[in-house]
Amino acid sequence: MVLGVFGLSVGFALGGVLLLGALGWTLQRTIDAEAFQTADAVARLAAEDSLPDPLPVAGGQLRVQVVDAQGRVRAASIDADRLVPMLRSDQLRAGQRQRLLEDGRRVGLSGPVRVVTVPVGTPDGPLTVLVAKSMTDVRQSLDVVRTLLLVGFPLLVAGLAVVAWRVVGATLRPVEALRSGAAEITGRAGPGQLPVPAAQDEIQRLAVTLNDMLDRLEASRARQRAFVADAAHELRSPLTNMRTELEVARRLGGATDWPAVAENLLTDTDRLARLVDDLLLLARVDEQSARPAGHPSRVVGPVELGELLRAVAGRYPTPPVRVAPSPGPLWTEGDPGELRRVLANLVENALRHAHGEVLLAVSGPHLDPPVPGQRGAAPAGGAYHLVTVTDDGPGIPAADRERVFARFTRLDDARARDAGGTGLGLAIVRELVRRAGGSVELADAVPRDPATTGPGLRVTVRLPVLDAPETD
Repeated sequence: MVLGVFGLSVGFALGGVLLLGALGWTLQRTIDAEAFQTADAVARLAAEDSLPDPLPVAGGQLRVQVVDAQGRVRAASIDADRLVPMLRSDQLRAGQRQRLLEDGRRVGLSGPVRVVTVPVGTPDGPLTVLVAKSMTDVRQSLDVVRTLLLVGFPLLVAGLAVVAWRVVGATLRPVEALRSGAAEITGRAGPGQLPVPAAQDEIQRLAVTLNDMLDRLEASRARQRAFVADAAHELRSPLTNMRTELEVARRLGGATDWPAVAENLLTDTDRLARLVDDLLLLARVDEQSARPAGHPSRVVGPVELGELLRAVAGRYPTPPVRVAPSPGPLWTEGDPGELRRVLANLVENALRHAHGEVLLAVSGPHLDPPVPGQRGAAPAGGAYHLVTVTDDGPGIPAADRERVFARFTRLDDARARDAGGTGLGLAIVRELVRRAGGSVELADAVPRDPATTGPGLRVTVRLPVLDAPETD
């Protein structure tokens, strides 16, 4: 604020100097114009050889003389000297119009005077018209303006400084409140809200935006803490089992069934490896989700869904995984590795609970119904393909169908170490399907009363349609 007031003071000072200069120049031009106007009128009379005596002038601040080449006064106004010219001979330039500033005592006036000369030719020889105009009024006007500026300038700067201090203080008060709130939140390292000003201005919108950001950061921290805690718990379980197996084997000594111990350790190692792979995949997905589209770390291209289903089904011969015939090549766009991981997770989850076979199918393209009440409206979500994975297991209750997509979520009948997964399969499926621009839903394999479940579960993956790529 001090710099602002200082800059304002410098600007006002420069403006005052320019004002005085412009005022002085304007008044000087006015005096010159009045003097030359009088001189030109007298010159016309002299050229016509009709000079009156005394010369007529308007106002008491003008002195007029007509002098010849020898410096003699040929005519003068009633209050001008008739013996001594207003200018010396060395000051006169023959045939030129001049503007000179002289001491007023020479012409009988107080203070400086402005003297102009106008040459004129006559039959009796060249003459020069001299007109003197007092500068006293100009000096007095400039003194008055200068005094007003010197008196009013400090008062104006002081008033503006007070207003600026009040206005800037009122404006920055909410900013200071935001700073104090941020310091308090940082000091206690916990959730909190910044104070929101009552005024509907940019500061209020900034506070609302910052509070929204704090809410998102707190939710992200909460998810991260929960994720780390669940990951630590899941990693601890196989490590604890492996340690227990080895300690029991060491105590039994020669009575240890080492093939059985090795089998159990391999099972725990496989489970630990799957968990680590899933955690790394989720971490990579979370990191890549924050990157801009088209990042080189992700390969996106056309994928034929029928071929993808057959390739995934071929990895699980028993129990049988059957692929229903597709109506033709159905193309979508995405990362082939990610889509393959989606289907593999769904098939593994279905095989874990199926009693008989698992059926894979793809159909499309489908169109969303138009919005009611809008004639000719475009489909709400565009064209899409449906990929379904159906099993004949116990199914999932409707109340749990959204919860199972959360990370490290397993239902009670899937918590056994041998039968249950890591609790990350469906979470990975949802994240990867979202990255492909689609969605995933769970439903009963056979439509029935929503209050009951089974037999079976149908997982429906919705993927956007891509036109068939051109082949060379």
